[in-house]
Amino acid sequence: MKQYIANVALVVKDYDEAIQFYTQKLNFKLLEDTKLSESKRWVVVAPPGAKECCLLLAKAANPTQETAIGNQAGGRVGFFLFTDDFHRDYKNMQEKGIHFVREAIEEPHGWVAVFEDLYGNLWDFIQPSAQNKSLIE
Repeated sequence: MKQYIANVALVVKDYDEAIQFYTQKLNFKLLEDTKLSESKRWVVVAPPGAKECCLLLAKAANPTQETAIGNQAGGRVGFFLFTDDFHRDYKNMQEKGIHFVREAIEEPHGWVAVFEDLYGNLWDFIQPSAQNKSLIE
């Protein structure tokens, strides 16, 4: 048996500004942008090299959903972006204006920093240590 998480929904204010942030600032790939109705699109982005889990950018459709924008995980880190070259990508992200709320530090599990996306959701940015290298492969 094989199962995997294909997409994780991320509530956004605007499709186009979210696409621009993830593709231009984080170097994600736009995998799909399909119009479903006048107000709804199916927008999927993923980091380069991603094999399974992608982000489904879901535009808030009502006031209740709007309250989740930037607060997907209740103020905790809710997303985890792994890399095979922390220092290269960390520098690139800084140059593109990504706001880091916790600067880079080497932990037992690898290099890690915490950044905010365009709405304030918190992300761990991680390069696993040598003993955890299989997490990125």
